[in-house]
Amino acid sequence: MYPEHTPHVPVQRAVEVHQPTPYPPAVPAAAPVVPVQPNAVPAVASIVLPDGRVVTGYAINPAQPESVAAKPAVSRTAVNIALGGAGFLAVCGGLVLLTSFIAALTAFITQLIILAAVIFGGWIAVQILGTRGHRGGGTTVNIRKAVIKRNHFHG
Repeated sequence: MYPEHTPHVPVQRAVEVHQPTPYPPAVPAAAPVVPVQPNAVPAVASIVLPDGRVVTGYAINPAQPESVAAKPAVSRTAVNIALGGAGFLAVCGGLVLLTSFIAALTAFITQLIILAAVIFGGWIAVQILGTRGHRGGGTTVNIRKAVIKRNHFHG
């Protein structure tokens, strides 16, 4: 597309250089001074910085913590004894509930066994008493009169 020996000239563009414009420092407006009489004269502290400047200001008193006497002192031993007593009572209550549950379960199983015995006994009684009153079907053998020889009845 381009011939081989065509000189190429780079395109030159105009370059604009922008320099920041410094703003003049803002001068704070002087606030009106209202004289107030402090209750106590605070201490003024001056600090000399490493570059030699001196900074002067009022010291700020740290906040005072609550008085320790206002809180009742509870010893660690008393807390441990109280927690141990609560744990002991919980274990005793659990054992009482477990014992009551075992007793109730034992009584329930006993009643089920008695109920089964009564039902089974009643069924046996019906079987025995029901055949005496009912002579219709079946074979009646009088053993006193029969002669038993080799598993055969002769009468």
